[in-house]
Amino acid sequence: MISKIKLKNIILSSVLVVLAGCSSAPEDEDVDLVLRSKSAQSLYEDAKEKMRLGNFNAATETLSALDSRFPFGPLSHQVQLDLIYGYYKTGKTDEALATIDRFTRLNPNHSDVDYAIYMRGLTNMEVDSNLFQELVGIDRSDRDPSNSRQAFNDFRRLIEKYPNSKYAADAQKRMLHIKSRLAKYEISIARYYMRRDAYVAAANRGRYVIEHYPDTTHVQEALEIMVECYDQLQLDELKNNAMKTLKLNYPNSSFIS
Repeated sequence: MISKIKLKNIILSSVLVVLAGCSSAPEDEDVDLVLRSKSAQSLYEDAKEKMRLGNFNAATETLSALDSRFPFGPLSHQVQLDLIYGYYKTGKTDEALATIDRFTRLNPNHSDVDYAIYMRGLTNMEVDSNLFQELVGIDRSDRDPSNSRQAFNDFRRLIEKYPNSKYAADAQKRMLHIKSRLAKYEISIARYYMRRDAYVAAANRGRYVIEHYPDTTHVQEALEIMVECYDQLQLDELKNNAMKTLKLNYPNSSFIS
């Protein structure tokens, strides 16, 4: 048989649960009512003010609601462009990429489509970065660089289609940074193969860096890896060719006896 104290506690808990449910519902209704009571222009001005103050989470909520309510209104294009930036700033990369792709697909001739493509590159770069690891000095150059490759393609697309875009110069700089990231990844994988005595695979990674990323700072490492791997494989001609290139371009290399 349930004691009076236990019964009282059960009843009290039930009442609190009901009250909690009731208290949240009107609040949600109030927010929706506020959104419905304002014009598109008023909502947009609210969102812009929130962005100006750095409150990107609140801004994207308002912009998203505005985009849903007025998908084809006079403000729709600007709302979507601001929403892209808001998603980027709040780290909502999937939402940002989806909004970018929708905008570029539906508005291929819009005057700001170059901005959308540029933001696609930035968003893909952001996916590949890890601020915490950079802060504590952890080298994770061996992580999958697929997003960096996609960002590189985004920036290349921007430069090829809109060479006079005001974002083209920055996109070019970012492409150089990405190439360095990709080259570093190849070097990391090459060293992984070397630790497992897979010298052919390691040498191929080194050659790949030289062929595809010759304007990065990782060419010297690639040549040194090739020299060492060809030495282990007793491929003297290939080793000598790699050593000759190393001596010519990096005479201070420790691999040069």
